[in-house]
Amino acid sequence: MPSKGVHAFAYIAVPGVSIEFSVPKQTVTVSQLNQFWNTPLEVETRNIVSFFDKKGRFTFKVFRNGQLITEQWVDVNAITGNASGGTMETIANTPSIFRGNDLIITYGLYEAGTGHDVLPNRHQCYVTVSPNYADWIGKLAPPGSPQENKPFGRLVLPSPHDVGMNSMQSSEAVLKRVGGAVVSVMVHDDKILSQITDAVSGPAIALIAPNIIYSLSITQKDSLDAMLQIGARYFEFRPAHCHKAIIPTGALPDRLYFQHSAIPGMAYEAFLKGLVAFLVAHPTEIAVVQLRWDGVPAECARPSEQEQHQYLDAALQTSGGRIVAGNLEDMKRASIAQLRSEKKRLIIMVDVDSLSTYTDEGNATLNGDSIVSAFPRLLTADNERGKAFINIQCQATATNVPKAVVVSVLEAGVTTSCLLATKGIVDSKTLPWCRDNVLRTCGTEQVVVLMNDFLDGATADVAVQLSRQRLQK
Repeated sequence: MPSKGVHAFAYIAVPGVSIEFSVPKQTVTVSQLNQFWNTPLEVETRNIVSFFDKKGRFTFKVFRNGQLITEQWVDVNAITGNASGGTMETIANTPSIFRGNDLIITYGLYEAGTGHDVLPNRHQCYVTVSPNYADWIGKLAPPGSPQENKPFGRLVLPSPHDVGMNSMQSSEAVLKRVGGAVVSVMVHDDKILSQITDAVSGPAIALIAPNIIYSLSITQKDSLDAMLQIGARYFEFRPAHCHKAIIPTGALPDRLYFQHSAIPGMAYEAFLKGLVAFLVAHPTEIAVVQLRWDGVPAECARPSEQEQHQYLDAALQTSGGRIVAGNLEDMKRASIAQLRSEKKRLIIMVDVDSLSTYTDEGNATLNGDSIVSAFPRLLTADNERGKAFINIQCQATATNVPKAVVVSVLEAGVTTSCLLATKGIVDSKTLPWCRDNVLRTCGTEQVVVLMNDFLDGATADVAVQLSRQRLQK
């Protein structure tokens, strides 16, 4: 009988929590703490009562001490494979859920449709339940504690990959003013564009421009403040002016934006002011920012040092003197206590020499195996020596698999993403490896970053637990 599969992934880091996944006549409950769990479910036509309507509901429910916290669902057509309706129909409708001050649910659904070539045939749903980590550094190293006097370099910092690409707001403003013809300017990648133009005509590309931008660039779906509460403490930001062909259109003010190639994302001013506001509200926390411009085309003017200082100074002024900027040397030399006493709770670095596990070949994967196999080869004492910090990139870069991008753009559309398609399966491999091996492969003297797409509670929890262990050394 026809059926459609859903692959469910879960991680729980809060005692008393359980997650229930269900399809018609099949229910699975997960309650184990700190375990990376996954299982396939099947929406079977034979289990759907209606003779004519072969849609079966896929649902997940989160309970705490037996009380329902949230229920999310989508209807899956067992014959066509399409998922529609419900609360998870689009990525934009799946922001993290906050309950009280101590629990966060992060989740997402990739719609596989009928199944498209290299991408997963099953819908992919991940759910994590973690503590609210808005003050996690303060809880691991409280003021006056022995842990506070340990080097800041003992910490493992959760990080959203491409933090500035958490919304289509800037790109949609450009497309609304200029139209889809500008997509070739924004993408600025002939390899990807040639793959798409081989499949559709130029006019058709203009019509699906939002799909192209979404599939290639949107790597986060929560606000900056939400990501900070999930636990993010390290950010890479690529501030630059919009492409010189976009500026004259007046679609966006001529300011600095996060640039993904030439696709504009979060405004740099908003990023800095939001970060400072969070640090003021959470006085035990410390955040690290690195400015870099890899992949940003020359047509997007980079800020001068003076312009960088102007943006930073304007943001720091909002703290009323409670925060000043630190630098790489501060991060390397100082204890957590020193950074707090010197008010240097915002570390700003520019193009520093770090060790990254990212490679174009290794991260261009749909299942994560090549990422995990590369970790032990890259994370060695020789490679780490002399580096400012270690950046372990846990996300797959399916956008470097041209066939996957074309399928995502042409078949799946703006409501899904080839990046989201890899989220559950890759995390279920990269994060357990980090949990079990970072202490052995990275020592205890350098800051370690755990970076991921669609920042989630499992990534944050692994980083926090590793930080706890390193602080005990």
